Amino acid sequence: MNTTEQMIRKHNFNSGPSVLPKEVFEEASASILNFNNTGLSILEIGHRTPLFENVLEEAVSLVKELMHLDSDKEVLFLHGGATTQFFQVPMNLLDEQAKAAYLDCGTWGTKAIKEAKLFGNVEMVASSKDKNYTYIPKGYTIPEDAVYFHYTSNNTIEGTQMHAIPETKVPLVADMSSDILSYNMDFNRFALIYAGAQKNIGAAGVNLVILEKDMLGKVNRKLPGMMDYRQHIEHHSMLNTPPVFAIYVCLLTLRWLKKRGGISAIEKVNDRKAKLLYDTLDSLPVFKPTVAREDRSKMNVVFIMQNPELEKPFLDLCKQEGMVGVKGHRSVGGLRVSLYNALEMESVEALVSLMKHFAQKHG
Repeated sequence: MNTTEQMIRKHNFNSGPSVLPKEVFEEASASILNFNNTGLSILEIGHRTPLFENVLEEAVSLVKELMHLDSDKEVLFLHGGATTQFFQVPMNLLDEQAKAAYLDCGTWGTKAIKEAKLFGNVEMVASSKDKNYTYIPKGYTIPEDAVYFHYTSNNTIEGTQMHAIPETKVPLVADMSSDILSYNMDFNRFALIYAGAQKNIGAAGVNLVILEKDMLGKVNRKLPGMMDYRQHIEHHSMLNTPPVFAIYVCLLTLRWLKKRGGISAIEKVNDRKAKLLYDTLDSLPVFKPTVAREDRSKMNVVFIMQNPELEKPFLDLCKQEGMVGVKGHRSVGGLRVSLYNALEMESVEALVSLMKHFAQKHG
């Protein structure tokens, strides 16, 4: 068995960059040596040649198809991750004297609020900081005079997820980095969606932005060209040299998702994976999920050991059995298992078997 085969056989529960489909690795690696039988590597083709223009056009088309986007939605592939959007969104949408509404339900929402305050007034409509972000706030009021309402749909670190789109007439802006394309929703309800690619869309280094063009051009400030969404729309995501390879990996991943039956099909698989893991955690007293049951994420399952001294032996066992990425984020500790689209059911079944064995030995 060669090194590549050993890597693919690992059970990859990393939170991002995360697991990708095996066929995506195979096609991407082949294209590094010979892209589409051109004799050129995907890493060296000109980004303004038909070779790459076709890649970008197909990737945009697949996003629109898979998400059933209306014709007024623009699809961009931009440099940087979601963190860049924390300031690019308010820079483009929030005037100095205007107000934006934000929901604070985790680390990334907190960071987004901090950046937005640099550009205008921010009203935090609710926060779950009081319980270490282990639940999603409810019953809050979104001010009708806000120019947009921003929230994080899935909190990768804390393991919470918004399971319904908020009801409001205020334009919706969502950071969907860690659950985009994982379950069906009406994506057309949103004025702007952004998502770092490195969880469900592809490789790190590119950011997907979906937005309505008529939201733009309403702020008085002058915008640097690279920060102006209108410039990126006009130049079809090629205002400067795009991250060619990262976008190509996105294309391959989108093709894979379409072949699997699209979002509806992958949602059923994701539901089964999450149910199996949560049912196991709830049935084994040695483990303790930390998130309110109704707000549990189907992408990032966060839990702790009832006896903290058992955490290291459990992680050692996971490592021994080829299960990577199970340690929780450094800011919260504990354990975390990420169940992104490309993670196969057999990996969850293997982890559940290991957990039952561990609980039987230490329970």
